[in-house]
Amino acid sequence: MAYEILMPAEMSEADRLTIAAGPGDGYTLMLRAGEGIASHLLAHHGDAPAFHVLCGPGNNGGDGYVIARALNDSGASAFVWSDGAPKAGTDAARALADCPLRPRSIEGFAPQPGSVVVDALFGAGLDRPVTGKAAEAIERANQEPVRRIAVDVPSGLDGATGLPLGTVFQADSTITFFRKKPAHLLYPGRALCGDLIVHNIGIRDEVLAAISSRCFENAPGLWRDQLPSPDVDTHKYRRGHVAVFSGGATSTGAARLSAMAAARSGAGAVTVLSPGEALAANAAHLTSIMLSRCDHGQDLADFIEARQPTAFVIGPGFGIGEKTRALALELLDKAPGHFVFDADTITSFKDKPDMLFAATRRLPEVRLVLTPHEGEFKRLFPDLDAEAMPSKLEWARAAAARANAIIIYKGADTVIAAPDGRAVINSNGTPLLATAGSGDVLAGLNAGLMAQGMAPFAAACAAVHIHGAAAHALGFGLIAEDLPRAAGRVLAALMETAEESK
Repeated sequence: MAYEILMPAEMSEADRLTIAAGPGDGYTLMLRAGEGIASHLLAHHGDAPAFHVLCGPGNNGGDGYVIARALNDSGASAFVWSDGAPKAGTDAARALADCPLRPRSIEGFAPQPGSVVVDALFGAGLDRPVTGKAAEAIERANQEPVRRIAVDVPSGLDGATGLPLGTVFQADSTITFFRKKPAHLLYPGRALCGDLIVHNIGIRDEVLAAISSRCFENAPGLWRDQLPSPDVDTHKYRRGHVAVFSGGATSTGAARLSAMAAARSGAGAVTVLSPGEALAANAAHLTSIMLSRCDHGQDLADFIEARQPTAFVIGPGFGIGEKTRALALELLDKAPGHFVFDADTITSFKDKPDMLFAATRRLPEVRLVLTPHEGEFKRLFPDLDAEAMPSKLEWARAAAARANAIIIYKGADTVIAAPDGRAVINSNGTPLLATAGSGDVLAGLNAGLMAQGMAPFAAACAAVHIHGAAAHALGFGLIAEDLPRAAGRVLAALMETAEESK
């Protein structure tokens, strides 16, 4: 599997480097792209009564002319609809000249039911809304009972952000080249792309070293070899000790979900730090998870000195306010190991985010993971201007740099970002996780992996993927209590695969 995700500008650089290395030129790449798509269309939609290829004036349109020519040469019924002639001397102009089909004005485009419409109007680098006759043609295609295939990205979709730029072609399938772009994975772009196919047009993987992409699709191949594996002579505390802070007597369940997830991740010891008022409630539900009273700072200091936990979770069901904020800052200032700040802890800093960021910047290394959903993200980073930076990917990167922390920006297209600019877009999310307590489980998984020595960024990526895989394995009707055990099974399978590959 190829993990790199390329921004539109990086894809253009990959094309340039490939052309410079030779043999072949830009037109060679265009021929490979267009002829490859035509072969796919004939293989999967060869019984269509007609193919309608919408061509723009740029290289995306050039791909379209090659597609139309290849379809025509195969004997298929193909029509070309043009939204402006290519600039003279370009590869697209050469493709038009080599196409035997006479382009028709796009304003006359009217596909018959059952036909295939190929969108080759505008590529991933589009930076302005689609308007005029092209927009009208897209709207007609979207309304008719046809099969819609997009070249590179659906026209009208920003390839870097996944956000619509006005009217967008609603593809049933999208065929892109070499590597995926952010728009293929970020919503709403992911939904507008339909099924995604990555076509090899002869660009060598070696060009990636020169591009130095910092964005990847989340998959086990990125982090599986970093999963913690216990030594034969280990003991429970050497396998990591996670401490999870519990809320009051009526708010204990969230902490227990986190604690159980941490245990299922392989942590050798997990302790719920409970206020006295909640000890009975927690004790009634805990067996393998340890329990320790923690009412004030001295209790915490004594626990840390005696047990030396290697990771902490604070936030699930803990409560919002000054108490939470003070405890979080004390942990950052004095406690060892790594931290996951979730839910209530994030919201507790909504009016004083700089207090949190000042504390994290004092850390000698990245030791904190923040796990906001959209609402919590906006509370902690309210000044990230949506218009100046209209991308979930870039929001997460900017937030990670500011907070000196790993950011898990949760959602259907969860983005994990590190302060150094690395970012991962998760692609195995599911609406099944939209259930109370699932985020608490994610926090525990993350802490458990870090407690065992996994680096924070890798642990965050692994936790998000495992969380999604567990939900898929459980299926409809899952509740958060089901997730820790299922996550443990997913992790066991991943570790077995990792061992086999050594």
